[in-house]
Amino acid sequence: MDFLLWVRGPGFDIALVVFLIGILIRLLEVLILGRKPDHSEPRGAELGAGLRTLMTRTLPEQGSFKRSPFTVVGGYIWHIGFFITLFLFVPHIELINATLGLSWPGIASNLIDAVAAVTIVTLLAMLFSRLSHPVKQFLSGPEDYLTWLVTFLPMLTGYLAYHRMIDPYPLVLGLHILSVELLMVVFPFTKLMHAFTFIFARWYNGAMAGRRGVQS
Repeated sequence: MDFLLWVRGPGFDIALVVFLIGILIRLLEVLILGRKPDHSEPRGAELGAGLRTLMTRTLPEQGSFKRSPFTVVGGYIWHIGFFITLFLFVPHIELINATLGLSWPGIASNLIDAVAAVTIVTLLAMLFSRLSHPVKQFLSGPEDYLTWLVTFLPMLTGYLAYHRMIDPYPLVLGLHILSVELLMVVFPFTKLMHAFTFIFARWYNGAMAGRRGVQS
């Protein structure tokens, strides 16, 4: 119980501070990089091209889907599943409301349970694919496996806690909260930060292409 009280109190406060400061620093890094002035005559509009690229890059690229359909489909499944379990599970919404004062409707717990199970299986399958595919294995570094681990652990421990599969219950609940805090601490300093930066990156690439009169 002492462990649960710590992760729900000081542990969460520490993780939240690191998470928020880390994200602020990373975003400031992007802004400080700035953008060199382009004195060439624009051949197209930046805004429309940027928005178009933001939409098109969200959809699977046809060539990538043909080459590796499992990677594309699996990526969509676990991203969507993680989003649903994180933001539509009522206890999570209540925690966000208590922390940030924001609230929205959730969905039924049994549906969250099914989504979580599918997401866990998909993440395991994605890891197996990475380890067994020579090219993926060559391209993968320690950070890739670390980000997989800190993403997987909250899903696994949350599933175990929901089904009370470990006794005593305060222990597994504390482990779940601790795994989320680990994710929060690691998040700003790894590739997971793309959850915040992908919108800016896709829009910028499209806008620059649009200015040059080409399609991104």
